[in-house]
Amino acid sequence: MIFLKTGEEIEIMDEANRIVHKVLDALGESLVPGATTLELDRIAENMTLKEGAEPAFKNYHGYPASLCVSINDEVVHGIPSGKRTIREGDIVSVDFGVLYKGYYGDAARTYAVGKVTGEAARLIDVTRESLKKGVEQAVDGNRISDISKAVEGYVLDNGFSVVKDYVGHGIGKNLHEDPQVPNFTKDDGGYPIRAGMVLAIEPMVNAGCSDVTVDRDGWTVRTRDGANSAHFEYSVAVTADGPRILGVRS
Repeated sequence: MIFLKTGEEIEIMDEANRIVHKVLDALGESLVPGATTLELDRIAENMTLKEGAEPAFKNYHGYPASLCVSINDEVVHGIPSGKRTIREGDIVSVDFGVLYKGYYGDAARTYAVGKVTGEAARLIDVTRESLKKGVEQAVDGNRISDISKAVEGYVLDNGFSVVKDYVGHGIGKNLHEDPQVPNFTKDDGGYPIRAGMVLAIEPMVNAGCSDVTVDRDGWTVRTRDGANSAHFEYSVAVTADGPRILGVRS
């Protein structure tokens, strides 16, 4: 079932996502060589609680942390650890969400730590731009497939691949709602996009093949071939005036 949001609900979700992006800004400044991923998790959780919100991911289906930190060949769901240290040249994907006044916010970014390889820098740029391409298609009257085609087409044109095992989603009173938002085209065309939808659009892009594996911890997803991966995400409200990226001031 797809839940359309009222203007009032979208405003609450905008505030939830403002908190998410405030945390992501702070994490970007803290991503320096020598920092542990557990330190990043504590920063995110403490900031969230001070804002009067709750970390969305902690204990969600048993996930043990507030933050997902995925490094280099890790795609998503990397578990923070005091033993995992950020190093010069890493690319680090940070995925974070909050629950605020009964509604969820969710966003992700990939950061370059110091000087990274040219391919890694281009992977980050292409993934970020593919998200923008997808957001542009989140228009009343389009279909979910228009988002998928925009993301996948841009990624493939630039020589990378999109992950097919994990997709974007609706979001609202639940962290994951219908419809699914794939980053690749499917034969069914997907749901019609309607004003009032809020979609978490999140390209996950690999430098090599699209195949992934899951670590023995049951959470950490990484590329099968060991190539780098990048991840960007916005929560986007579909309005009569076009797509609105929640929590971001233009």
